[in-house]
Amino acid sequence: MEKLDEVLSLLSLSVGFVTVVFILAKYQYMIKKAMIEKGIDVTQYSKRVSYIDIGCIVFGLGIGFIISSIFTEMDLTEDTSDLLVLGTISVFAGLSLVIAHYLRKRTS
Repeated sequence: MEKLDEVLSLLSLSVGFVTVVFILAKYQYMIKKAMIEKGIDVTQYSKRVSYIDIGCIVFGLGIGFIISSIFTEMDLTEDTSDLLVLGTISVFAGLSLVIAHYLRKRTS
């Protein structure tokens, strides 16, 4: 039964990763297509946007890891600690994506 849990965990992680990559690729394609239709130079814009996105995501993940380390030092049950760590990292990664979106809008 334990092997089945490991296989299902690995399978769901793989499916999630592939889904995220697909959504990001489709989103980038749609953005470039809309920019070409408007007559905007895609090559110069895409480099600037990707650096903003990567920077914001890495910064948000870093802040999430730093704050989640506080929860590992508290005297909590293992399940509660794991949930708080994962939730903190997810919240700050999400906030960083929102900030990247607003920075993208401001620079375009």
